[in-house]
Amino acid sequence: MSGSPVNSLEETHFSALRGQLHEAATAFADGPDALEGILLGMVDDVDRAVREPLEIFPVCHHSPASALAMARRLREKQPKVVYLELCEDMAPLLDELRNCRLPVAVQAFASEVDGFPAEWAPLSVVAPITEASAEYQAIAYALDTPGVELVLVDRSSDHVFQWDGRHGERAPEEEPGAAAGTPEPEAALHGEAVGVEIGDLRPRFAELEEHLLRHGRVRHWSEWWHQYVEVPLGDSDHDAYRQVMFLVGSLFRRLAPGDGDRVRVDEERERYMWTRIREHLASSGAGPEDCLYVCGAFHAASRVEEFGVAGSGSYLISPRSATTWQHGLIPSSHAAIEAQFGLVPGSVSIAATQWAKNLKRTRVQPYRLAGQDGAKKPRASKKAVAARKAPAAVSASPEEAAADRLSGFLRRPPVLDTLDEAELLGWSVDIVRAARRSGYLASTADAIAVFETSILLAGMRDRAKPTPYDFQDAAITCIEKDSVPGRRDVRRLVEIMMGGDRIGRVGYDALPPLARDVHDRLAPLELKLQQRGVQRALLDLHSSPELRACSDVLWMLRRLMPHGAARPIMGERKLGERSIQESWDLALGTHQRALIELGYEGVSIEQVLEQRLRRDAYGPRATTAVVLAAVEDATLYLRGRRLADELGHRALEVLAAERTVDGAPEVLRRVRGLLAYYRTGEPVLPPWVESFVKAGYAHYCTLLPTAFTDEDATVGQVAAMLGFLFGMESLALSLGCDRAQLELAVAQSRPTDPERTALLWAAQVQLGSLSRAELRERCGELLANPMVVPAYPRYLSGFVHALVPVPGLADVVVEAVSNAFGRLPDPVLLPWLPTLITTLRAGAADLAPLLIREAGRIFPARLAALDTWVPPWREVPEAATAAAGPAKAAAGGGRGAALLFAHPGALDAVAELLGCDGAWASPDADATGAPGAALSTRHPETATAWESLLSGS
Repeated sequence: MSGSPVNSLEETHFSALRGQLHEAATAFADGPDALEGILLGMVDDVDRAVREPLEIFPVCHHSPASALAMARRLREKQPKVVYLELCEDMAPLLDELRNCRLPVAVQAFASEVDGFPAEWAPLSVVAPITEASAEYQAIAYALDTPGVELVLVDRSSDHVFQWDGRHGERAPEEEPGAAAGTPEPEAALHGEAVGVEIGDLRPRFAELEEHLLRHGRVRHWSEWWHQYVEVPLGDSDHDAYRQVMFLVGSLFRRLAPGDGDRVRVDEERERYMWTRIREHLASSGAGPEDCLYVCGAFHAASRVEEFGVAGSGSYLISPRSATTWQHGLIPSSHAAIEAQFGLVPGSVSIAATQWAKNLKRTRVQPYRLAGQDGAKKPRASKKAVAARKAPAAVSASPEEAAADRLSGFLRRPPVLDTLDEAELLGWSVDIVRAARRSGYLASTADAIAVFETSILLAGMRDRAKPTPYDFQDAAITCIEKDSVPGRRDVRRLVEIMMGGDRIGRVGYDALPPLARDVHDRLAPLELKLQQRGVQRALLDLHSSPELRACSDVLWMLRRLMPHGAARPIMGERKLGERSIQESWDLALGTHQRALIELGYEGVSIEQVLEQRLRRDAYGPRATTAVVLAAVEDATLYLRGRRLADELGHRALEVLAAERTVDGAPEVLRRVRGLLAYYRTGEPVLPPWVESFVKAGYAHYCTLLPTAFTDEDATVGQVAAMLGFLFGMESLALSLGCDRAQLELAVAQSRPTDPERTALLWAAQVQLGSLSRAELRERCGELLANPMVVPAYPRYLSGFVHALVPVPGLADVVVEAVSNAFGRLPDPVLLPWLPTLITTLRAGAADLAPLLIREAGRIFPARLAALDTWVPPWREVPEAATAAAGPAKAAAGGGRGAALLFAHPGALDAVAELLGCDGAWASPDADATGAPGAALSTRHPETATAWESLLSGS
């Protein structure tokens, strides 16, 4: 150990204890040297810490005994300066604790990093604070006592990540039987933040912890600490408390692994804190005797050279990185603290109950911040008032405080509390009542069984009074049995009954500006937005137009916050559409942490939304589809054209740089939506839209031949490319694009896959290089070839995908499917049918409704008409041939030609536009020199279709 040798005064105070430990080392080992170094070194650590002129107050994280001893010592000593082991950059936030309901966590947050790996972002550090903690007592005393200065001396949030990149300290304690039930959402209140705690008192030597648990007849570390340290220290005096905590911290420190990052970080923190303390003492002129240093017991037994106000080490604190940190308060809970620091579930709730019992038993007046939300105003008894009016006790000198209290404490047998039958009976009745409400078939007999089993378990574990952990085991054994009927198991019910999973709340005045702005803008809804749980909001935007501002806020919150914070039940927001009524389920109080973290990114939700859209659009992994989604969101939520136009030009840049067609379906869908919106709502298209259509037309024409043969490109992606080319063709040609480029791209495509081959045929039909009759013939040839029939479902899948670029082929696809069912025999069709269904479901499920509508239009509506029904693809050619001879068919197609002669004006106008000259001949003549007759001869199907439409009307 580093430090001064033992002097005569030390021998006077701790000689008896040193002798006993020397004898124990000799008896339990083969020689005194094996354990003497550890046992006597622990005494040296205690003596060194006790003699320090600056009083060190060792604590354990969220320990009621530490909080009680802290409250007592603060009233006795009345220090002028309190040094607290907490991140120094969190100091400005501590005064806002009075506007919150505990437990809450002080948070440091950084959404963008500078000096750390980009994959670490966002960075988050939390320090949870409960009322039953020594740090809260010190904070409340320092902030509400005039003339007292509170100084945070631990490493900054930036140094947390500079020194330790593990992002996690330990896994939670495992408890037998704790796997049943559903995890509570409150356990995730801290998110992925790194936790900072005061007093990490848990053995880091696994064999030691196992030894303590086995001989203590307990299941986990929290129960051992409660039974053997927490309860005995609750009634000890100040000096005994300090020496015991110093001893425990020294034991765990000396048995901790001697290497590794964790030990290095611990020592760095201790050097950091003592350096800050000496700097403050030098600058403020305060005397060590008027100060109090609150730190974890593990750090109180430090052996670094910088230890003490007269430390010899010279430590240089490294500068912080360029990362910008935001600070605020977020709600916390007992479950979140347990999950953060690896405590057994329920331990913090039991500690809160123990804190209330300690206060009632000892009548110690705790410190509470003035105006603390959720804190009950204590009744001041006469003894407490007298204690507050009495002059402060004179602090003992270091020599007096170094008197040996450990020997008596370690030799004294544990005080066995007598059984409090009334308390245990009340617990048993309450847990049965709670179990009934949760669906258990519990009865009065179960309450008696829990009562007796608790006493039995305590006796088996050498305890006269059952602890809350004994009662919990008994309740699980007697009530839960083998099933959990409800959402909560008995273990969870006991935790709630003992103190509940108290959930903190950050008050309005402590919220960041963005969160307060959201509450103000949603005030017309007249809801208690800070209340936890789901609340229903009804917005009649037709009769109350002023609620449209609330609707805008809610839609932005839905875009920015986690699922469930703002969930629309009725109403939607799409391009060009606005609801007249909306219904929302709001849980802003439950998701208060997410709302607070939004406030770290900006002062308004519009600003945060714009920043996130820019981040998505300009990120290294941004694709054209992602940027177009940002354009759509900017149009929906921010309305103005400035950001949408900027992001639109960004989409043009990303499209030009892409060399794959992975996002083609999403690009097609979003471009179609934006085009429809601008065409209906704007007088002219934005310039970026026109440029995007031109660039996209050339881009996809260039990639089309490669995509048809690329194994990585799916049929849906190739179909989306063709959908863009054919759907935007008219606009692209009007903007100066050349259709020959598309024709060449299709002509250069040489697919070998059946699906893509069918897709190519559909593109050729759309371009006019392949007629529909030729396409039907090819489908017939496929069915007639036994070698191709097994692959026919894949051809059909390609035809279905072709409905994206060529929706007019729906009747041909229905015809192809019908012909397959009509022509294939059952031995061929039945094995082939599952392949068809799975192929269509996997590749074209969203296009199936189009086929179903087309089939419903073609097939008869009644079953009786099916026997005499003739498919239209067979009926039309036969009817046309029977109605007219070869001459009439050449002259105009029978009935269609007669209709054209009756109404020649329409065709004359079309013929004039096309430059056809000539005169009309008689309907019975064979001449076809008239302009209209020439068109009817070239296109008899069109004339027949016109006739059927007019006859139907």
